[in-house]
This record gives sequence, structure tokens and C-alpha cells, in this order.
Amino acid sequence: MRVLSVILLLFVWSIHVAQDKGAFVGVVNDAVTGEPVIGVHVKALHTNQLGGVTSVSGEFAIECPIGAIKFVVSSLGYVTDTIEIIVDKDVITKRIIFLKQENSLLEEVHITAGKFNTNLEELTYSLVVIKPDLIENKNTRSIETVLDQTPGLNILDGEPQIRGGSGFTFGVGSKVAILVDDMPLLSGDAGRPEWGFVPVENIEQIEVLKGAASVLSGASALSGAIHIRTAEPTSKPKTKINVYSGFYSAPSDTSMKWWTDYPYITGANFFHSRKIKQLDFTVGGLVNFDHGYIGAPRTTFDAVDTITNFDDRAMRSEKARLNANFRYHPKKMENLTFGLNMNAMYHNTNLPLAWLDDTSGIYRAYPGGVILQRQTIYNIDPYVNYFTKKGMKHSLKLRNLVTDNEMTNNQSNWSRVFFGDYQLKHTFKKMRDVKLISGISASQARSIAQLYEASGTPENTLSNASVYAQTDKKIKENLSISIGYRVEYYQLNNNQADWATIMRGGLNYRLTEGTHIRASYGQGYRYPTIAERFIRTTVGTFGVFDNPDLQPETSWNAEIGMFQGYKFGRLQGFVDIALFEQHYDNTIEYLFGFWDSTYVYALAGFKFLNTGRSKVKGLDVSTTGMFKIDKKTKLTYVIGYNYILPTTIDPEKVFARDYKPGGSGEFSYNSTSIDSTQLILKYRFLHTFKSDVDFVWKEKVSVGLSIRYFSRIVNLDRAILDFEQATLNSGGSTQAILYSNFFANRNNGNWIADMRLAFHLTEHQKISLVVNNIFNRTYSLRPLKIEPVRTVMFQYSLNF
Repeated sequence: MRVLSVILLLFVWSIHVAQDKGAFVGVVNDAVTGEPVIGVHVKALHTNQLGGVTSVSGEFAIECPIGAIKFVVSSLGYVTDTIEIIVDKDVITKRIIFLKQENSLLEEVHITAGKFNTNLEELTYSLVVIKPDLIENKNTRSIETVLDQTPGLNILDGEPQIRGGSGFTFGVGSKVAILVDDMPLLSGDAGRPEWGFVPVENIEQIEVLKGAASVLSGASALSGAIHIRTAEPTSKPKTKINVYSGFYSAPSDTSMKWWTDYPYITGANFFHSRKIKQLDFTVGGLVNFDHGYIGAPRTTFDAVDTITNFDDRAMRSEKARLNANFRYHPKKMENLTFGLNMNAMYHNTNLPLAWLDDTSGIYRAYPGGVILQRQTIYNIDPYVNYFTKKGMKHSLKLRNLVTDNEMTNNQSNWSRVFFGDYQLKHTFKKMRDVKLISGISASQARSIAQLYEASGTPENTLSNASVYAQTDKKIKENLSISIGYRVEYYQLNNNQADWATIMRGGLNYRLTEGTHIRASYGQGYRYPTIAERFIRTTVGTFGVFDNPDLQPETSWNAEIGMFQGYKFGRLQGFVDIALFEQHYDNTIEYLFGFWDSTYVYALAGFKFLNTGRSKVKGLDVSTTGMFKIDKKTKLTYVIGYNYILPTTIDPEKVFARDYKPGGSGEFSYNSTSIDSTQLILKYRFLHTFKSDVDFVWKEKVSVGLSIRYFSRIVNLDRAILDFEQATLNSGGSTQAILYSNFFANRNNGNWIADMRLAFHLTEHQKISLVVNNIFNRTYSLRPLKIEPVRTVMFQYSLNF
């Protein structure tokens, strides 16, 4: 009744206001009790001159200029919310706002992967959220290390795998889209994730979307997408500095240790953001120096490798990155914002392909089996956003991404990606809040590299254009429906063209306040990269063979899931369960074998091939929760288990010619697998378990423990063992490639544990001890590549 009286008074008042004015009135209630909240600040996002405070009855009234305005609603003890309204002249805009208490996990999560802010429990697809605390607490130097903690997502030697949707390809041709602030991160020539380029010091949230997501996430989202969102400046300036130093432990088997000097890891990162009148800006960066745990190749342990001809010092890496974001709000055009985002990085590192042997030389590289890389990469991204008076948002984003890789063994390459995306987003109030997002995007990747001369020229281009649309609708209060559609067109080197259409749909039904069930279906489409089709090179004893006839791969994904919240006294959280099935056509696999060596002077090596049809069925279970002992002491956890059954549908399909001496001449799943009895796809883990538990005592001391489990690899390329035998029988002309002994005796699953301990010296200062692989396990997740030994890191953090 009080709200109605205020509205009536404001209606009388509105007769006398200027014609370019309107009013925003409302009441703020507690989301659980429904009681009014006193003293809530309701302020415009981009100006401090427009706002108000709620009265004893939770009411507020604000005189506003016409147009679209975003308001920040905040109060001590409640989760800050941002709402957007449309103010028309001589019209009173009314709103009832519910604020949720900040001790609830769900209220801290707002999902933007679907382009509209959505609550986690109302999604029509499976999604995992990573908050910035975990990134900082684990002293994350490159984002893939914390992503590997995500249930259902594995990072295999830099390559993202979601629910077993891909095998192992050295990161080339990723089937997972990676986007930072809606801008693609994959390299233009190879579709490889540039993990080190992500500004880890300024991440607000990471959203891992599982299942085909190509409608809104764009190309490459065949099995899922990773959306990384950076933090925007707030009304208060913010500065963060992290300085760290540590070392690699010696391997548990001391005969495997190759270094005699100090195996250091050291570096620092910083971040600063602030608002100055109409200008928002952010600047951040890092430096990192890494001794490395893999040594230079050796022909024997007392002889330098004469193929690559470099020593252990050359295996060290250095990285420096600097990024800056600027956004401007014209004072006389509050509906308009425009800005420029920039990022640049220099990275001197190495890419090991195979170990020296599978015993004492496991932490050294094979002769010719490692590439040194000096990478310079930068992007310049201008953008503009405009809100109409009726709340329609128009946005235009552009990107110029340049990657220059100077590499040993004639592997150097240069690429440039031009990308543009126009997007329209609107909520139709007259159609009962139907949400629509549509857009047009285009890109061109240009590459210059001797690596890709199999096309007939070292210069290659891949162009793409797409049109997309998705609509979301909430029917009454219980049912949400989402439907999307996308058209893709590709052209390679002005002569090979292809196009495809894909769609997705989903629904979410709320059974009770804490129980939601969902179902979704989505299609995916991925066009082969320049590297997958045209790469032709030799790396030591290995070869990489081209396949100009490689075809696009497609997929569909279906799942049903349930989201269940729970609260037992001081314990609260939620459980998410999903059953899923994914089908792939023209599956692209990176297979090791004996190929035609007419143009590649190597006995055996890798080649991208369309291997036919495959499918992945599975179960995804995760829970996130918090046990709050008191206001300053709590336990939080994220635990997940993923089971997949990845199988081939065409085990006898002949997809290539076998050049192995004495071979059958036919290359199929059955003939290329070490174990084809179960039809399991290669390089997959059927069972994975991820957990992270963090205990904070009195906001002074925190202890964290992360655990990851990967089951044994069931199947891999038979040619890897055949190649080992061929090198053993070479009479010493070729150094042996050794893997079968390791695969037989150590491929039994791996439990990996990380630990962290932090002391908060003051409100703004913290010191931490971070130990990864605390049991110093010697383990491998992909053939011929050993994972890091134990690392011990000390970190000092300053936030103010």
C-alpha cells in the first residue's frame, strides 16, 4: 500500500516535470523473508549524480532522464545487483527488487555465456562456474592450470577436452571454443588456444559450457565452450599485486634428475582499475621466469643432441604481458559507450613432443623432439555499445589479433585474424519478456608459413561469415525455453567453400523452489584449420603429414539434467546431475602412423584424418557447497565426477592407406588401435574426479586442497608401439622411441593432489604457500610427454 501511495504522489508530480524527464520508483525486499530492506543504495552505474536510498518501508523514488539506464542496487549484507530500466518521458517506471543475502552461493553467480544474465539454476544446459578466488589462491600463472580443476573438462598438454569430445592433437584444431569477453582466443592458422595470453590477474568469472555450443559461442564449439569474463572497474579504484617465487622438486626417482643448478620459478603480476569521470580504465600485466622441468635432448647422457643442437639453458622460458582496457561514457549521450581493449605478450618457451626414454631420461626431450619458440602476440579490439530509448542494445566488436612465432627446425609461422561481430539484444516487454539476441559475425585468418606449403603456397587464408539468432522465453514462473539457429559459411584460399546450418534448443522446468530439471539438444560444426589440412614438416625423427582433403566435422549433443539446491542448518549448496550423449560425424583425429613419405622425410608421424562416426555417452555429477561456521569462518567445496563411454560407430571403416612395412594397406579403427575390443576411442579417460576444498578461519588463515583423478588410457594408436619396435630394429641409425614399458606398467590411473596455505597479515596483505603435485608423482597423461614434478611456490599478495 505504501508503494502505491508513493506511485500516486509521483504521478501527480510527473505532470509538472520537464518533458525530457521520467521517474523510477520501487521497493526493495529481502528475497527470502519478503521484508523491506532499509538503507539500500540505488545508484546509476555510470554517474554518481543519479540515485537514492530506500526508506524505512524499503521504498525509493528517483527522477531520471529518458532512455536506458543501469542501476546498481547495494546494501551491506546483501549481494549487489544490477538492473536495467527504460525511462520514457512523463512515465513512471515501477519495479519491485528482491535482494539476496550474500551468504548464499547461488546469488553470487550470474551467467552471461547465453548473453543474458541468467541464474545458474535456470539454465537449459550444463555449466560450471569458476570464481576468481580459486585462480588467485592457486597462484595461477596460466589459466589452463585452473581450468584443469573443472569437473568434465581436461586440459591434455594444453588441449581442452570436454566430456571426451576430442582425443589428442597437440592443441591444434580445438573442438572447444575459448572466448575472453566474447572475443575468440584461438590462433588463426591452427585453432590453438593461446592460454598464456589470458589476463589471469583480472578475471571476474569463468563459465565452462558443456555440449555443442556453436549457435552463440561460434565456430569450434563442437563439444563445448569456455567463456572468460574480465572484471570491470567499480566506483572505487582497485589495485592488486602478486609476487611469487618457488622451485621444482627433484623427481622421486633421483636418477631422472638432469639439472645441477637451482630450478627456479619466479614472477609477478599486477592489476589496477578505476573510474575517472566518464572514463573507465584497466591496466594489468605479468612477468614470469621459469627454469623448466624438461631438459634439452641428448643422444646419450654425455653427448649433446646434434639434431637440434642446444643445451639445457635454452629450455628456460620467459614471459611478459601487458594489457589495457579503456571505456568511455559521453556525458551528453548516456546511452552510448565505446572503448578499446589491448593486450600484448612476449613468450620465450619450448614445445616438447617426446621424451628421451621412459626411464632415467623421462624428463629430457628426444633428439629433434622439442621446438624452441619465441612468440610475439598482440590484439587491438575497438568496440561500441548503444542502448535505444526502448532498451534495445546494439553492439559492434572488432578484433585484430597478430601472432608471430619464431621457431627452431623451420617451424616458424605468422598469422593475423580480423574478426568482427555486430549484435542486437532486446527484451520485448509487450511479448511478455521474450528475449532475443541476433547478430552477424565475420572473420578472416591469414597465415604465412613454410609449414603450410602443401597448399601450393606458404600464404593461406580462411574466411568465415555467420548469422545467428537465439530467443529465450519464460512461461509463467516455472518453465523457461530457449531456441537458437546459426548459419556458417567458410572459404579456404578463394577456391574451397562450404556452409552449414546448426540449431539448439532447451528447456528448464522448476519443480520446487530448489529443484530444476532441464533438457537440451544442440548441434555443432567445425571447419578444419589451415594447419590441419596443409601442415607438412619433419621434427627430428617424427613427421607431420598434410591432408588437403580433410572434411569438416559435425556433432549433436543431447542431455537431461537436474539441479537440486540444499540447505541443512549452516550447510548449503547444490547438486547438478546430467546424463548426456554426443554424436560426431567425420570425426577428425590426429593419428600416429606410417604414411606416404614422398614429401615428408620421416618413417612415421602424425596426420589429421576423418575417421568416421563416433559417439560419447556419459554421466556428469558435481556439487558446490559452503558450511558457514560463523561470519568469519567457513568451508567451501567444489566436487565433481565425470564418466564417459567414448566409442566408434564405424570400427571397420577404411579411412586411409597404411604404409607400414608388411601392413594390410587398410587404415581403420580396428587396424590402428592397441585395444579395439571395447571400441573405445583413443586418448580418453573414462573416469575423472575433481575436487577443491577451501577452509577459511577467522578471515586470517586459509587452507586449500585440490585433487584430480584420471583413469587409465584404454586405447591409443598401435603405430606408436610399432614405431618403437622399428626404431629398436634400426641398428642404431635411429635412437629408440620408448613408451610401451611405461604404458604397460604405469598406465593405471593417476591421483594428483595440490595444497595451499595462506595467512592474511592485514586486510590488504596475504602470504601463501602453494604446493602442486604434493606427492611428487611421476605421471603422463598423453603418450611420450611427462607431467610436471612437484612445485613449491611462495606468494605475497597486496590488494588495496
